[in-house]
Amino acid sequence: MPIVAVVLIVLVALLHLYFLVLEMFLWTRPAGMKVFRNTPEKATITRVLAANQGLYNGFLAAGLLWAAATSRQDVALFFLACVMVAGLYGAATVSRRIFYVQAAPALAAIAALWLA
Repeated sequence: MPIVAVVLIVLVALLHLYFLVLEMFLWTRPAGMKVFRNTPEKATITRVLAANQGLYNGFLAAGLLWAAATSRQDVALFFLACVMVAGLYGAATVSRRIFYVQAAPALAAIAALWLA
């Protein structure tokens, strides 16, 4: 795998580890509420759902790191496609900024793999 693709894949993985921390551990804390624009009441009510979401983000990060460590382009494309679909869905249903934070980096990594 080209170094640019590996760097982008690792970047996407690190973003998803950051999402894991935000959703599993900081959801009801000021930092988590600020990022997701939540009120304390809403954060408390949705805490368990957010933790579940964070766990899935951890699985995506693990798959991406596995792909980068083993140079498995097929695995990388699968997990990047999962990230891209999740980002597009989030952008369509929650906030357009999710496209730029989640889907765009995955698309850049996919492009780097295809152009290699």
